[in-house]
Amino acid sequence: MRRTQQMVLTVLVAGCVASSAEAQQAVTPADIQRLQDNVYQAGTDVSQLRSRDAARATELQTELDDLRDEVTYLRVKLRKEGSLARSEYADVRDRIEALRTRARSQTPAVASAAPAAAAGQPAAAPPAAGAAVEIPSGAELDVRLSGRLNSGTANVEDRFEATTLLDFTIGGRMAVPAGSVMRGVVTDVEPATRTNRTARLTLSFDQLTVNGRAYPIRGTVTLAIEGEGLKGEAGRIGTGAGVGAVIGGILGGFRGALAGILIGAGGTIAATEGKEVELPQGSVLRVRIDSPVQINTGR
Repeated sequence: MRRTQQMVLTVLVAGCVASSAEAQQAVTPADIQRLQDNVYQAGTDVSQLRSRDAARATELQTELDDLRDEVTYLRVKLRKEGSLARSEYADVRDRIEALRTRARSQTPAVASAAPAAAAGQPAAAPPAAGAAVEIPSGAELDVRLSGRLNSGTANVEDRFEATTLLDFTIGGRMAVPAGSVMRGVVTDVEPATRTNRTARLTLSFDQLTVNGRAYPIRGTVTLAIEGEGLKGEAGRIGTGAGVGAVIGGILGGFRGALAGILIGAGGTIAATEGKEVELPQGSVLRVRIDSPVQINTGR
């Protein structure tokens, strides 16, 4: 009898140890967040590489875009299925780290400078990077949607674009000219149903293109303005009122705010009338920059 009890106890302990080991290997939302952070840091590495080797940076940017999509896929899969193989997570993690290593390594032109100098030949100096300005964390830019977004038709990972409304300057220096393209992504969506009367649409922005150069960003929507909110102001603009003052007054005073929606933490837009979240083409979104962005102002 005692031997039987000991055997049962041994089996139970072994099961607990196995379960504990399995739990330690389980992929968590925190792991996925770390992947997203690594993708952002990789984007910064690629952006810095661009001033030294534009062709190589373009090649790595394409790979990085694919990795960013894979991270989004893993996040959605974990949320829907409740589990994710550690091997899937590790594969993407290792590929991001490998890309960062390649982006931070010296370019062939710079690496070959030492042998050239040793041979008594003058080494070509690496191209000087243009002067940079930093968009600080917490800065806000107003952008106009290039297309329509609706919680009833949008899907997670859908990409969309918006253009900046006004010139954005730092210390009198141009950082982001009006008309620059900001790329966004649908990170979560809940359409309205009979049982779910509150539709939700979560948006984030991950890239800003300035003068043809793409920069990774973290942007969160804090305000949505109806596109028609700017109509009727053309007369004031034409009669001498500054464009910045007019648009700033509309946005800052919440005039023209889209009816029937609320914006919560993390850029989640919720419908308040039991309808779908509807952002018409031309709607203006105020986007908060959540991490500093270095913009190269050199030409």
